[in-house]
Amino acid sequence: MHLLDLLSPGRVVVPGPIPGKKRLLERAAALLAGGSAELERAVFDALVGRERMGSTGLGHGVAIPHGRSTQVATATGCFLRLPDPVDFGSPDGQPVDLVFALVVPEHFTSQHLVLLSQLAEMFGDAAFRDQLRAAPDGGALYSLLSGWQPAATEA
Repeated sequence: MHLLDLLSPGRVVVPGPIPGKKRLLERAAALLAGGSAELERAVFDALVGRERMGSTGLGHGVAIPHGRSTQVATATGCFLRLPDPVDFGSPDGQPVDLVFALVVPEHFTSQHLVLLSQLAEMFGDAAFRDQLRAAPDGGALYSLLSGWQPAATEA
């Protein structure tokens, strides 16, 4: 599964100000749930449950909140670029402004790890982070994200 399979243009957004981590997770859950209030609650609970185990902030202003849920049938992602960074408890102490949230079915154990590895690789690239921060709108962000390719793996 490629990261592009997780996204749609409607789930790549530049929202208005979000006051904190809880509100950010609520907004991500709403995007991931696609309008279903019941699913939104389950996704929010999955994201919060994972955050309780430790922050999903990577550093360099990036966070990858993620969770698994029996309520979701397919892996889904969303991306938010925040106008004002939010404290996320990242290891480097920096607030986050680039957020890729992910929810996967409960049984997606190995696929979940592959997706997280791809996201870590993507956001580990300083030049790519700069491009995301400079993009003028959600459409440009979606184009950047959909054009990203993981490094070739050696056989």
